Amino acid sequence: MWIFGSKGPSGFSSSSTAEEVTQGIDGSALTAIVTGASSGIGEETTRVLALRGVHLVMAVRNVDAGRNVKEAKLREIPGAKIDVMALDLSSMASIRKFASQYQSSNLPLNLLINNAGVVTPFMLSHDGIELHFATNYLGPFLLTDLLLETMKKTARESNIEGRIVNVSSIGYRLTYSEGIRFDKINDESGYYSWYAYGQSKLANILHAKELSRRLKEDGVEITANSLHPGGILTNILRHDHSMNGFCHLIGKYFLKSIPQGAATTCYVALHPHVKGVSGEFFKDSNICNTSSMAKDVDLAKKLRDFSFTLINPK
Repeated sequence: MWIFGSKGPSGFSSSSTAEEVTQGIDGSALTAIVTGASSGIGEETTRVLALRGVHLVMAVRNVDAGRNVKEAKLREIPGAKIDVMALDLSSMASIRKFASQYQSSNLPLNLLINNAGVVTPFMLSHDGIELHFATNYLGPFLLTDLLLETMKKTARESNIEGRIVNVSSIGYRLTYSEGIRFDKINDESGYYSWYAYGQSKLANILHAKELSRRLKEDGVEITANSLHPGGILTNILRHDHSMNGFCHLIGKYFLKSIPQGAATTCYVALHPHVKGVSGEFFKDSNICNTSSMAKDVDLAKKLRDFSFTLINPK
Protein backbone atom coordinates (compact mmCIF):
# COMPACT_ATOMS: atom_id res chain seq x y z
CA MET A 1 0.00 0.00 0.00
CA TRP A 2 1.35 3.45 -0.88
CA ILE A 3 2.19 5.22 2.37
CA PHE A 4 -0.69 7.22 3.85
CA GLY A 5 -2.63 6.96 0.61
CA SER A 6 0.00 8.72 -1.50
CA LYS A 7 -0.35 8.23 -5.25
CA GLY A 8 1.85 5.80 -7.16
CA PRO A 9 3.07 6.11 -10.78
CA SER A 10 -0.42 5.32 -12.11
CA GLY A 11 -1.84 8.39 -10.40
CA PHE A 12 -3.88 6.26 -8.02
CA SER A 13 -3.40 5.09 -4.44
CA SER A 14 -4.73 2.78 -1.76
CA SER A 15 -7.60 5.20 -1.15
CA SER A 16 -8.72 5.29 -4.81
CA THR A 17 -12.08 3.70 -5.53
CA ALA A 18 -13.15 1.51 -8.44
CA GLU A 19 -15.24 4.34 -9.86
CA GLU A 20 -12.30 6.75 -9.65
CA VAL A 21 -9.82 4.48 -11.45
CA THR A 22 -12.29 3.87 -14.31
CA GLN A 23 -13.64 7.41 -14.64
CA GLY A 24 -14.29 8.30 -18.28
CA ILE A 25 -13.60 4.80 -19.63
CA ASP A 26 -16.07 3.39 -22.17
CA GLY A 27 -16.38 -0.37 -21.82
CA SER A 28 -19.46 -0.79 -24.01
CA ALA A 29 -17.58 -2.95 -26.54
CA LEU A 30 -16.52 -5.44 -23.86
CA THR A 31 -17.97 -8.61 -22.36
CA ALA A 32 -16.66 -9.83 -19.00
CA ILE A 33 -17.03 -12.82 -16.72
CA VAL A 34 -16.63 -12.06 -13.02
CA THR A 35 -16.50 -15.02 -10.64
CA GLY A 36 -17.73 -14.59 -7.08
CA ALA A 37 -19.79 -11.64 -8.32
CA SER A 38 -22.62 -11.78 -5.78
CA SER A 39 -20.79 -10.23 -2.81
CA GLY A 40 -17.77 -8.22 -1.69
CA ILE A 41 -15.32 -6.91 -4.25
CA GLY A 42 -16.82 -9.17 -6.90
CA GLU A 43 -20.17 -7.41 -6.52
CA GLU A 44 -18.53 -3.97 -6.61
CA THR A 45 -16.46 -4.98 -9.65
CA THR A 46 -19.69 -6.02 -11.36
CA ARG A 47 -21.37 -2.73 -10.47
CA VAL A 48 -18.54 -0.50 -11.69
CA LEU A 49 -17.90 -2.43 -14.89
CA ALA A 50 -21.64 -2.30 -15.64
CA LEU A 51 -21.53 1.45 -14.95
CA ARG A 52 -18.84 1.72 -17.63
CA GLY A 53 -21.00 -0.14 -20.15
CA VAL A 54 -19.42 -3.61 -19.96
CA HIS A 55 -21.71 -6.60 -20.59
CA LEU A 56 -21.35 -8.58 -17.36
CA VAL A 57 -21.73 -12.29 -16.81
CA MET A 58 -21.92 -12.96 -13.09
CA ALA A 59 -20.54 -16.44 -12.41
CA VAL A 60 -21.90 -17.34 -8.99
CA ARG A 61 -22.38 -20.36 -6.76
CA ASN A 62 -25.69 -19.08 -5.37
CA VAL A 63 -27.83 -18.14 -8.38
CA ASP A 64 -30.62 -16.64 -6.24
CA ALA A 65 -28.12 -14.31 -4.57
CA GLY A 66 -26.71 -13.45 -7.98
CA ARG A 67 -30.16 -12.59 -9.33
CA ASN A 68 -30.83 -10.36 -6.33
CA VAL A 69 -27.58 -8.49 -7.01
CA LYS A 70 -28.46 -8.21 -10.70
CA GLU A 71 -31.86 -6.71 -9.90
CA ALA A 72 -30.27 -4.21 -7.51
CA LYS A 73 -27.70 -3.15 -10.13
CA LEU A 74 -30.38 -2.79 -12.82
CA ARG A 75 -32.33 -0.45 -10.53
CA GLU A 76 -29.17 1.60 -10.02
CA ILE A 77 -27.95 1.41 -13.63
CA PRO A 78 -30.94 1.24 -16.01
CA GLY A 79 -29.93 -0.40 -19.27
CA ALA A 80 -27.02 -2.33 -17.75
CA LYS A 81 -26.28 -5.63 -19.46
CA ILE A 82 -25.98 -8.30 -16.77
CA ASP A 83 -26.46 -12.05 -16.95
CA VAL A 84 -26.24 -14.59 -14.11
CA MET A 85 -24.85 -18.10 -14.55
CA ALA A 86 -24.20 -20.89 -12.04
CA LEU A 87 -20.58 -21.72 -11.26
CA ASP A 88 -19.06 -23.62 -8.34
CA LEU A 89 -15.29 -23.30 -8.59
CA SER A 90 -14.77 -26.19 -6.17
CA SER A 91 -16.37 -28.57 -8.69
CA MET A 92 -14.73 -29.42 -12.00
CA ALA A 93 -18.06 -30.70 -13.31
CA SER A 94 -19.66 -27.32 -12.57
CA ILE A 95 -16.78 -25.48 -14.25
CA ARG A 96 -16.99 -27.64 -17.36
CA LYS A 97 -20.77 -27.17 -17.51
CA PHE A 98 -20.40 -23.40 -17.15
CA ALA A 99 -17.77 -23.21 -19.90
CA SER A 100 -19.90 -25.35 -22.22
CA GLN A 101 -22.98 -23.20 -21.62
CA TYR A 102 -20.99 -20.02 -22.14
CA GLN A 103 -19.56 -21.28 -25.42
CA SER A 104 -23.05 -22.31 -26.55
CA SER A 105 -24.29 -18.77 -25.89
CA ASN A 106 -21.94 -17.47 -28.61
CA LEU A 107 -21.11 -14.49 -26.42
CA PRO A 108 -17.68 -12.94 -26.95
CA LEU A 109 -15.26 -12.79 -24.01
CA ASN A 110 -12.87 -9.88 -23.56
CA LEU A 111 -12.31 -9.98 -19.80
CA LEU A 112 -12.04 -12.94 -17.44
CA ILE A 113 -11.86 -11.83 -13.83
CA ASN A 114 -11.00 -14.72 -11.52
CA ASN A 115 -12.17 -13.14 -8.29
CA ALA A 116 -13.87 -15.81 -6.15
CA GLY A 117 -12.02 -17.20 -3.14
CA VAL A 118 -12.40 -18.89 0.24
CA VAL A 119 -10.67 -19.21 3.60
CA THR A 120 -11.75 -22.43 5.33
CA PRO A 121 -10.71 -25.12 7.79
CA PHE A 122 -9.34 -28.30 6.20
CA MET A 123 -11.83 -29.70 3.70
CA LEU A 124 -11.72 -31.56 0.42
CA SER A 125 -13.56 -30.40 -2.68
CA HIS A 126 -16.11 -32.37 -4.70
CA ASP A 127 -13.12 -33.78 -6.59
CA GLY A 128 -11.13 -34.71 -3.49
CA ILE A 129 -8.72 -31.75 -3.60
CA GLU A 130 -7.89 -29.49 -0.65
CA LEU A 131 -10.50 -26.74 -0.80
CA HIS A 132 -8.27 -23.64 -0.86
CA PHE A 133 -6.23 -25.07 -3.72
CA ALA A 134 -9.34 -26.31 -5.54
CA THR A 135 -11.46 -23.16 -5.27
CA ASN A 136 -8.91 -20.36 -5.22
CA TYR A 137 -6.51 -21.75 -7.81
CA LEU A 138 -7.35 -24.96 -9.65
CA GLY A 139 -10.92 -23.92 -10.45
CA PRO A 140 -9.82 -20.62 -12.03
CA PHE A 141 -6.99 -22.46 -13.83
CA LEU A 142 -9.47 -24.89 -15.40
CA LEU A 143 -11.99 -22.15 -16.19
CA THR A 144 -9.31 -20.06 -17.89
CA ASP A 145 -8.07 -23.02 -19.90
CA LEU A 146 -11.58 -23.90 -21.08
CA LEU A 147 -12.42 -20.32 -22.10
CA LEU A 148 -9.07 -19.37 -23.61
CA GLU A 149 -10.02 -20.23 -27.19
CA THR A 150 -13.15 -18.08 -26.86
CA MET A 151 -10.98 -15.21 -25.64
CA LYS A 152 -8.53 -15.70 -28.51
CA LYS A 153 -11.37 -15.69 -31.04
CA THR A 154 -12.83 -12.54 -29.51
CA ALA A 155 -9.46 -10.77 -29.55
CA ARG A 156 -8.92 -11.66 -33.22
CA GLU A 157 -12.38 -10.66 -34.38
CA SER A 158 -12.75 -7.50 -32.30
CA ASN A 159 -9.14 -6.33 -32.51
CA ILE A 160 -9.47 -5.55 -28.80
CA GLU A 161 -6.92 -6.86 -26.31
CA GLY A 162 -8.27 -9.57 -24.01
CA ARG A 163 -7.40 -9.43 -20.32
CA ILE A 164 -7.25 -12.19 -17.72
CA VAL A 165 -7.20 -10.89 -14.15
CA ASN A 166 -6.38 -13.16 -11.20
CA VAL A 167 -7.36 -11.69 -7.85
CA SER A 168 -4.59 -12.97 -5.60
CA SER A 169 -3.47 -11.56 -2.25
CA ILE A 170 -0.36 -10.30 -0.50
CA GLY A 171 -1.07 -13.35 1.66
CA TYR A 172 0.80 -15.34 -1.00
CA ARG A 173 3.92 -14.56 1.05
CA LEU A 174 2.52 -16.61 3.94
CA THR A 175 2.81 -20.04 2.39
CA TYR A 176 4.61 -23.29 3.06
CA SER A 177 8.42 -23.18 2.88
CA GLU A 178 8.43 -25.09 -0.41
CA GLY A 179 5.88 -22.70 -1.92
CA ILE A 180 3.63 -25.32 -3.51
CA ARG A 181 3.35 -28.68 -1.74
CA PHE A 182 3.01 -30.74 -4.90
CA ASP A 183 3.24 -34.07 -3.07
CA LYS A 184 1.14 -32.95 -0.08
CA ILE A 185 -1.72 -30.92 -1.57
CA ASN A 186 -4.34 -33.06 0.20
CA ASP A 187 -2.28 -33.95 3.28
CA GLU A 188 -3.98 -32.86 6.49
CA SER A 189 -0.83 -33.43 8.55
CA GLY A 190 1.15 -30.21 8.73
CA TYR A 191 -1.87 -28.35 7.33
CA TYR A 192 -2.44 -24.76 8.40
CA SER A 193 -5.36 -22.89 6.83
CA TRP A 194 -3.52 -19.60 6.30
CA TYR A 195 -0.54 -21.38 4.71
CA ALA A 196 -2.97 -23.26 2.47
CA TYR A 197 -4.60 -19.96 1.55
CA GLY A 198 -1.20 -18.40 0.86
CA GLN A 199 -0.24 -21.38 -1.29
CA SER A 200 -3.38 -20.94 -3.41
CA LYS A 201 -2.72 -17.21 -3.80
CA LEU A 202 0.91 -17.85 -4.81
CA ALA A 203 -0.46 -20.27 -7.38
CA ASN A 204 -2.70 -17.49 -8.78
CA ILE A 205 0.37 -15.33 -9.40
CA LEU A 206 2.42 -18.14 -10.93
CA HIS A 207 -0.54 -19.06 -13.15
CA ALA A 208 -0.80 -15.52 -14.52
CA LYS A 209 2.96 -15.29 -15.09
CA GLU A 210 3.23 -18.61 -16.92
CA LEU A 211 0.10 -17.93 -18.97
CA SER A 212 1.44 -14.50 -19.86
CA ARG A 213 4.72 -16.02 -21.02
CA ARG A 214 2.93 -18.51 -23.25
CA LEU A 215 0.55 -15.95 -24.71
CA LYS A 216 3.46 -13.66 -25.56
CA GLU A 217 5.31 -16.52 -27.24
CA ASP A 218 2.22 -17.28 -29.33
CA GLY A 219 1.71 -13.63 -30.26
CA VAL A 220 -1.81 -13.62 -28.81
CA GLU A 221 -3.37 -10.27 -27.90
CA ILE A 222 -4.39 -11.37 -24.42
CA THR A 223 -2.71 -10.28 -21.20
CA ALA A 224 -2.66 -12.09 -17.86
CA ASN A 225 -1.98 -10.29 -14.59
CA SER A 226 -2.57 -10.83 -10.88
CA LEU A 227 -3.21 -8.46 -8.02
CA HIS A 228 -3.64 -7.81 -4.32
CA PRO A 229 -6.94 -6.00 -3.69
CA GLY A 230 -5.87 -4.81 -0.24
CA GLY A 231 -7.05 -5.71 3.22
CA ILE A 232 -10.85 -5.70 2.98
CA LEU A 233 -13.62 -6.76 5.33
CA THR A 234 -15.62 -9.27 3.27
CA ASN A 235 -17.36 -12.58 3.94
CA ILE A 236 -14.24 -14.53 2.91
CA LEU A 237 -13.44 -14.87 6.64
CA ARG A 238 -16.82 -16.33 7.56
CA HIS A 239 -15.27 -19.69 8.55
CA ASP A 240 -12.60 -18.10 10.80
CA HIS A 241 -14.69 -16.62 13.60
CA SER A 242 -11.82 -15.24 15.69
CA MET A 243 -10.15 -13.51 12.74
CA ASN A 244 -13.51 -12.30 11.44
CA GLY A 245 -14.33 -10.73 14.80
CA PHE A 246 -10.90 -9.12 15.08
CA CYS A 247 -11.15 -7.66 11.57
CA HIS A 248 -14.59 -6.23 12.31
CA LEU A 249 -13.13 -4.59 15.41
CA ILE A 250 -10.19 -2.89 13.69
CA GLY A 251 -11.52 -2.77 10.14
CA LYS A 252 -12.74 0.82 10.11
CA TYR A 253 -9.27 2.00 11.10
CA PHE A 254 -6.96 -0.11 8.93
CA LEU A 255 -8.87 -1.90 6.17
CA LYS A 256 -10.07 -0.72 2.79
CA SER A 257 -13.70 -0.15 1.95
CA ILE A 258 -15.31 -2.40 -0.67
CA PRO A 259 -15.16 0.36 -3.35
CA GLN A 260 -11.44 0.81 -2.59
CA GLY A 261 -10.90 -2.95 -2.56
CA ALA A 262 -12.36 -3.36 -6.05
CA ALA A 263 -10.27 -0.53 -7.49
CA THR A 264 -7.21 -2.54 -8.52
CA THR A 265 -9.31 -5.22 -10.20
CA CYS A 266 -11.21 -2.60 -12.21
CA TYR A 267 -8.00 -0.73 -13.03
CA VAL A 268 -6.25 -3.83 -14.38
CA ALA A 269 -9.38 -4.88 -16.28
CA LEU A 270 -10.22 -1.57 -17.95
CA HIS A 271 -7.58 1.13 -17.76
CA PRO A 272 -5.82 2.04 -21.04
CA HIS A 273 -2.50 2.48 -19.20
CA VAL A 274 -2.48 -1.29 -18.64
CA LYS A 275 -2.73 -2.08 -22.37
CA GLY A 276 0.02 -4.52 -23.33
CA VAL A 277 1.12 -4.99 -19.71
CA SER A 278 1.24 -8.70 -18.87
CA GLY A 279 2.70 -11.02 -16.26
CA GLU A 280 2.71 -8.31 -13.60
CA PHE A 281 1.43 -8.13 -10.03
CA PHE A 282 -0.56 -5.05 -9.02
CA LYS A 283 -1.36 -3.48 -5.68
CA ASP A 284 -3.22 -0.21 -5.09
CA SER A 285 -3.65 0.16 -8.88
CA ASN A 286 0.12 0.17 -9.40
CA ILE A 287 2.63 -2.46 -10.48
CA CYS A 288 4.22 -4.00 -7.40
CA ASN A 289 7.30 -6.16 -6.93
CA THR A 290 6.90 -9.76 -5.77
CA SER A 291 9.00 -12.31 -3.92
CA SER A 292 11.56 -14.38 -5.80
CA MET A 293 9.31 -17.44 -5.37
CA ALA A 294 6.46 -15.66 -7.17
CA LYS A 295 8.86 -14.98 -10.07
CA ASP A 296 10.19 -18.53 -10.28
CA VAL A 297 9.71 -19.58 -13.92
CA ASP A 298 10.51 -23.23 -13.23
CA LEU A 299 8.04 -23.34 -10.34
CA ALA A 300 5.37 -21.79 -12.56
CA LYS A 301 5.97 -24.38 -15.29
CA LYS A 302 5.90 -27.21 -12.76
CA LEU A 303 2.64 -25.89 -11.33
CA ARG A 304 1.07 -25.78 -14.80
CA ASP A 305 2.07 -29.38 -15.54
CA PHE A 306 0.86 -30.50 -12.11
CA SER A 307 -2.46 -28.72 -12.61
CA PHE A 308 -3.13 -30.53 -15.88
CA THR A 309 -2.61 -33.87 -14.12
CA LEU A 310 -5.32 -32.85 -11.63
CA ILE A 311 -7.88 -31.62 -14.15
CA ASN A 312 -7.22 -34.45 -16.61
CA PRO A 313 -6.56 -37.51 -14.42
CA LYS A 314 -5.66 -40.69 -16.29
